[in-house]
Amino acid sequence: MKKTRKILLTTLWGALLVALLVILVYETSIIDQGALAGNAKAEFVTAVILELSALMLIPLVFWLFKWKKVREDMERRKEGALLTWGLLRLLMLCIPMMASILAYYLFVNPTFYYLALILAICLFFVYPSADRCAREMETAKTKE
Repeated sequence: MKKTRKILLTTLWGALLVALLVILVYETSIIDQGALAGNAKAEFVTAVILELSALMLIPLVFWLFKWKKVREDMERRKEGALLTWGLLRLLMLCIPMMASILAYYLFVNPTFYYLALILAICLFFVYPSADRCAREMETAKTKE
């Protein structure tokens, strides 16, 4: 379980580090902000895609380990399944969060900042603590 948890934590902190590096690069003006600020079509399409993906992925992330297929896989493969589904859950939050941060700096639209903030807050609810990992392994055994 320790190795699985370590991989999940590395993924989470790695994604947050990449997001912070993007923020640092733009805030220190290494790369200029607002490269696509005047492109209304691109901004609209990006906003729709990111907002819809967040609206679909956030509930999915919270319900993922309650699905019968996931529980059966957790029961069968144990830690391998925890790693697979845990990584999927983290990436479903981290990738749109990083895309929203990048979109914020490309379009300089606060909508993207708030979207990234919402996704970052959701990460607190799926943080792969030792207690959560053990609880999810136990839940897979008892929910039949």
